[in-house]
Amino acid sequence: MACNPDVLKAVPLFSLLDEEELAVLAGQVELRSFAARQRIYKSGEPSAHAFIMVSGSVEVTTIDEDNQVVVLGVPIHGEVFGFASMLAQTPHQTDATAIEPTECIEVDLNDITVLLRKKPDAGLDLMTVMGKQFHATERLVRLRAARNPNAVIEEAETLGERVADTVASFGGSWTFIVSFAVLLAVYSAINVELGQKAWDPYPFILLNLFLSMLAAIQAPIIMMSQNRQDKKDRLRSELDFDVNRRAHAEIQGLAHRINLLHDKIDDVDELLRKPGRN
Repeated sequence: MACNPDVLKAVPLFSLLDEEELAVLAGQVELRSFAARQRIYKSGEPSAHAFIMVSGSVEVTTIDEDNQVVVLGVPIHGEVFGFASMLAQTPHQTDATAIEPTECIEVDLNDITVLLRKKPDAGLDLMTVMGKQFHATERLVRLRAARNPNAVIEEAETLGERVADTVASFGGSWTFIVSFAVLLAVYSAINVELGQKAWDPYPFILLNLFLSMLAAIQAPIIMMSQNRQDKKDRLRSELDFDVNRRAHAEIQGLAHRINLLHDKIDDVDELLRKPGRN
């Protein structure tokens, strides 16, 4: 089904195109309809087309290392998905499925090529918009890389773990040492002063019993906190490794896209240099 140029006006990728350029592109692309739960494309399939949301709802997903489905995005009206794979002519890295009856504009590399041949200036407009989108992606990567592991750890804390950390933190502080020393001195002084009437006369057997009970309880609580600290360290290491791996993948992807942009710029430059081109 042919596409109305007015529909393309609402697409951010084509927001800088003029009326003639939109008319050329509208004559090339197609408006496709998908039923609810219909797969638009599958990971590993040849990426001959990209899609632009017009109406409905689509989920773009992938499978992580734990074989869990991860939702990477839910494109809204005017957003493009599958575009990078289409430009690179590489298999799709994600799955796209219509959640409800959906309409999308289908674009292939030939559509963009025809537009650039007829309207070479449109290439600069497209690259300007894509550059802005790449900057937005970079900001998103930086935000993900800045994820605080302490916040992730605190989200999974139980009441017992928080109590153990608090007891270990207080028990290993000068506040506890000074306070406990003062308490022992006052306790001993009172019992010495009372003499034969003291409830715990020298050598303070009852006090020794309390201290033994306190040590018996405090020691496993501190061990619990130490074990928890070991888990924190392991989680921080795993998060650091995950961030480094994601950053490496994103840097490779961005470098590949930048190379594609350079190639497109060279193609546009060649078209502009050819005689008889407007």
